[in-house]
Amino acid sequence: ERFSQNRHERRWWGIRPHSRQRTPRPQILLRRPPLRPPVFVILWYSKIMENIKIWVGEMPSESYKLLDSGDKKKLEEIGGVKIVRAEPRAWWLPQGGTFGAFPKVPPWEKIIDIGIAGIKAKIKYKNTSKHIGIFPEQFSQWKFINENLLKIENSKLKIPNSLSILNLFGYTGIASLVAARAGAKVTHVDASKQSVDWARENQKLSGLQDAPIRWIVDDVIKFLKKEKNRMANLPHRQAGYDAIIMDPPSYGKGPKGEVWKIEEKLPELLESCRQILSDNPLFVIFNMYSTELSSISVSNLLADMTAGLGGTIESGELVIKQENSERLLPMSIFALWHK
Repeated sequence: ERFSQNRHERRWWGIRPHSRQRTPRPQILLRRPPLRPPVFVILWYSKIMENIKIWVGEMPSESYKLLDSGDKKKLEEIGGVKIVRAEPRAWWLPQGGTFGAFPKVPPWEKIIDIGIAGIKAKIKYKNTSKHIGIFPEQFSQWKFINENLLKIENSKLKIPNSLSILNLFGYTGIASLVAARAGAKVTHVDASKQSVDWARENQKLSGLQDAPIRWIVDDVIKFLKKEKNRMANLPHRQAGYDAIIMDPPSYGKGPKGEVWKIEEKLPELLESCRQILSDNPLFVIFNMYSTELSSISVSNLLADMTAGLGGTIESGELVIKQENSERLLPMSIFALWHK
């Protein structure tokens, strides 16, 4: 028997070595613990979610109800009158069947109480109406404006009408009237003379004829430039707005044909607003009905605008709750900065 041996094996000469069978080692299956994000990630995510809100507009039922929605339509009841309007955000099926049972009604006007501080609004409806004079989903914001202006512990409040509020793209003036009722001095700007005249009607209906409101028909960007120049000549203590409310459209035209496109004008709008804020502002409300942006996008934009002011930014959606249902109709995104 001739064999060789080295460090690694023993081999028989001329004979193919047999594979050596090894006794398999028992396998111990280690159970991997479930993956969990680090604590700091959980805290960061919780903080983000705290500031993402859904604000539900729930006006007094005798003034406004959303009865049903679906098939890109919505069934509403305003002051006891039922109407059907187009609603491109309502992609689902209506819960009460089709809206065919509700025929078109002739044009009508009605005065309703919005449910805050005795503010009245004139509703104007036509079969072709896209807008009727109010945005019910903004009800929670009107409450926020009213409650915060009334409770602010600010030395300015010792002087009547010393808080200065700017409402841009103000439409029929509901937010302006709420702020005026709470004791603020208001500047209301809209490019549509028809909307400003409508807002003046609401002012009279609400008994606020003597309230300090400036009604201005102008292109918003042009107004902001002129306002910046005007404030440069004022004493420092009088310069700047304590709060700004803005609801820019996606597209529009000014009184002299100026074209407004949100994707082009938005950075300039926010920068101009920052330049006319007071040194110690209270809040900024920014609504957006464009579907091109998310509420987080708007929140980031508002964070840039208010950098260095401290405070908190909240963002989310403005919705209307459907009557006798848990269904919510999303209408707008928003961002809110406040102290």
